[in-house]
Amino acid sequence: MPKYRRPHQLLVGTETRDDAAVFRINARQALVATVDFFAPVCDDPRDYGQIAAANALSDVYAMGGKPLYALSLVGWPRGQPFEWLTEILRGGAEKAHEAGCPIVGGHSVDDTEPKYGLAVTGMVDPRRIATNSGAREGDILLLGKAIGTGVAVSAIKQGVAPAELLKAALAQMKTLNRKAGETYAREWKSVHALTDVTGFGLMGHLDSAMRASKTRARLDASALPLLPQVRALAAQGVVPGGSKANLEFVSERATFPEAMSLADRLLLADAQTNGGMLAAVEARAVPKLLRELASAGAPAVVLGEVTARKRRPPGVDVAGEMRGT
Repeated sequence: MPKYRRPHQLLVGTETRDDAAVFRINARQALVATVDFFAPVCDDPRDYGQIAAANALSDVYAMGGKPLYALSLVGWPRGQPFEWLTEILRGGAEKAHEAGCPIVGGHSVDDTEPKYGLAVTGMVDPRRIATNSGAREGDILLLGKAIGTGVAVSAIKQGVAPAELLKAALAQMKTLNRKAGETYAREWKSVHALTDVTGFGLMGHLDSAMRASKTRARLDASALPLLPQVRALAAQGVVPGGSKANLEFVSERATFPEAMSLADRLLLADAQTNGGMLAAVEARAVPKLLRELASAGAPAVVLGEVTARKRRPPGVDVAGEMRGT
């Protein structure tokens, strides 16, 4: 995109590939703006609507903000039953209502494939914005939610998703990141960087954060939470094209254990839908944050640490052997 002189009120733009833009209104208020939509990731239209809405709302939470209102984005084939679209919109409205974020309008177009999502406007205190660019050496990396929704969606589309995985993946993708976002927002002084893990996968979003922070990260693969049976499916080649592209993109700045399989590397880059929050927090705050997140119903795991850049460019180093099925 062409570069223009940014207004001084634009506090977060496109420079660091952050989750949303932030525009200051005054000393205590700033608007958070984000948009996200995609094609169906499951068979049930109401579930799809809930998942798409939760995914779009997540970017506001990842900036430490609170959603205010949203606009619907719809692409719909004229030949498909409009009763299905009604269910999609109903699901999105239910999830937005849960977030306290009314959907106040939107726009639809004729399309060859169904698509749905939201453009969300939120509010944040400009003194307490959570960005992906503040990680410091010695910070501890915390991750909420399990990895593997990209593989799960591929399995659903191919009709090979085990019942256990289907249930777990749908429940996770429909879960708002509100509780995690509010917890990190309360403890903003200890949270140096925050992002949510979505389409670029864990490695992609972490890579963006490390480049924005001019640091490196060390991940312990053995601590990575996985959805049930996604590791076996990945080994069978049930992997979305986006995950493969993610891995190719980050591999230039990443190191992996030599013995790590391609399937495990792909899971680290698996394109997520409404994945968990990824935070870089000061070490002394970790026990308190883990307790507060668990108490809020948004548990997280310690996944690694932020290390010094030294002579190496920003990126991600992976250690350990992945567990899970």
